Amino acid sequence: MRLPYPSNVKIIQVPCSGRVDILHLLRAIEDGADGVYVAGCLEGECHYISGNLKAKKRVQYVKKVLEELDLEPERVEMFNLSAGEGPRFAQIAREMVERIKGLGPSPVNA
Repeated sequence: MRLPYPSNVKIIQVPCSGRVDILHLLRAIEDGADGVYVAGCLEGECHYISGNLKAKKRVQYVKKVLEELDLEPERVEMFNLSAGEGPRFAQIAREMVERIKGLGPSPVNA
């Protein structure tokens, strides 16, 4: 079953959310993304032991960097869910799109 989520959400699959680096998140913003979110395993259930905890720390760091650059830290977020939570994934995608619409286009793109 394919669940609908907004067409402007671009999914980039990685083996583990721990593979998402600070530079990936910042580069996405720099390259024109109005917002970025990371979807990782539930805490304590990472297939690669602690990858999702590393991703969480990196997302928090990027939020601080954005704040220092006078950009809204809400443009970057981390969500934890299991692979079996397709409806929740679709709901998170819709919520993030609405959040970003509320913030408006990234000033980096201006």
